[in-house]
Amino acid sequence: MLFNSPIFIFLFLPLAVGGFFALARVPNHGQRLAIGWAALASLVFYGWWDPRYVALLLGSIGFNYTCGIALARRAAAGRPSRSLLAFAVTGNLVLLGFFKYTDFLIGTWNAASGDAVPLVHIVLPLGISFFTFTQIAFLVDAHRGIAREYDFLYYLLFVTWFPHLIAGPVLHHKEMMPQFYDAANLAPRRSNFEVGLTIFFIGLFKKVVLADGIAEYVNPTFSSRDAPTLFDAWSGVLAYTFQLYFDFSGYSDMAIGLSRLFGVKLPLNFASPYQSASIIEFWRRWHMTLSRFLRDYLYFGLGGNRRGPLRRYSNLLVTMVLGGLWHGAGWTFVLWGALHGAYLVLNHSWRAFRSRFAPWLDPDWRIYRLAGVALTFFCVVVGWVFFRAADVDAALRILGGMFGAHGATLPDALGRALGPLRTEVEGLGIAFTPGGGARFVSAWSWIVGLGLVAFFWPNTQALMRRFEPALVTRDEDVSPGAPARVARLAWAPTNRWALAMGLAAATALLSLNRVSEFLYFQF
Repeated sequence: MLFNSPIFIFLFLPLAVGGFFALARVPNHGQRLAIGWAALASLVFYGWWDPRYVALLLGSIGFNYTCGIALARRAAAGRPSRSLLAFAVTGNLVLLGFFKYTDFLIGTWNAASGDAVPLVHIVLPLGISFFTFTQIAFLVDAHRGIAREYDFLYYLLFVTWFPHLIAGPVLHHKEMMPQFYDAANLAPRRSNFEVGLTIFFIGLFKKVVLADGIAEYVNPTFSSRDAPTLFDAWSGVLAYTFQLYFDFSGYSDMAIGLSRLFGVKLPLNFASPYQSASIIEFWRRWHMTLSRFLRDYLYFGLGGNRRGPLRRYSNLLVTMVLGGLWHGAGWTFVLWGALHGAYLVLNHSWRAFRSRFAPWLDPDWRIYRLAGVALTFFCVVVGWVFFRAADVDAALRILGGMFGAHGATLPDALGRALGPLRTEVEGLGIAFTPGGGARFVSAWSWIVGLGLVAFFWPNTQALMRRFEPALVTRDEDVSPGAPARVARLAWAPTNRWALAMGLAAATALLSLNRVSEFLYFQF
């Protein structure tokens, strides 16, 4: 079931919210009934796609709950069990690996050995990466004595909580469990509905109007077997860059807004990442809960930066390669992760060099930050080519087009509009071809328009910051943009904002006839 589908908005959501608060009013047992209703609604939400996978989800939850309780009890008794932790984590990784990587491993074996082992073509269960990582974090913290014993009903809701279940964020038990146990959240609050619905409709607008609006300019570049020319390559790649941005940003907003209807705050997962002035900063703003998981449970587990710079950089590379592989079973994702690992190594190396040999170079200088934003965005765009391409050959073909290896063409209509300048442009090696003028202008209008929003418009967290819409664990995760601009645009429950949100909601709802999946569902 999709957040951007009529059945979710007009049927599922009212029943889920209404049933929760109605059952919460039952004397003596209201809280458990409400929690049970929310868990049941979450299972229905998940099973709407394919009911058979509900059993898989429940089996994973039962296994991890049993192991987690045993780990927590051993830790409380002063006898933590590393073998039990290894068994439990391995069980999760085997489950994830079977569904997500079986065909990838078979294909890799066939390519390396020359065998022709048939692929299994296993259907990937929705959200398996997210609920697996959420539970691995629980297991590790139970082993460390951080996670205490929880009622199974509450644990069931923690894992299945429908606003996050399909595409994140990756939840942490210490952030969510206290909110589920909080009796104050059993009563509906006007402020929660105002804030929650506002954020939800902002996210819905981003998805169905902005992300889906630019989507048509992506496929011609990435699905064609022909080598794209300079402007075609850049238009397709930049279109995908902003499609993915507003698709994921929209989903993240919608998840936060939906959860807020129940009085529950989800962790912030997206904070204007294209405004980052470094790759380090980018990963503090893009898919922030996954970055936190990889840092806390993988990078630190490998030793982090405690064993010298060489070990630190190798740990970064390993972490990012595995992070890339988490996103998808393919060599393009491995290369994307390795590329970002190399970016991070270079970024950390530059910081070390600057602090030692050029301490006078102030990173807060405006020109320095602008250059950093431009370079970071360019590096991220190059990475997205591998992220989106069907295979490595296609990625290299598109990258060749971006760097002019396949020539450059423009629509003839544009050439006529240039008048006498056309000769000068042709002198640069740019040819003019018939047709495509309207599509060319439309594509670049979308790219420029969405680029202005991504780089200069305050993000949802900044607009709503006075109402604390999400959990923020690190101050540097959120950049409000220009303070004066944010102050002028700051959301408040006023008639002006109600009118603006009403128009945005109406526009989004009228666009639901072209319902499409969120891009992160495939991960």
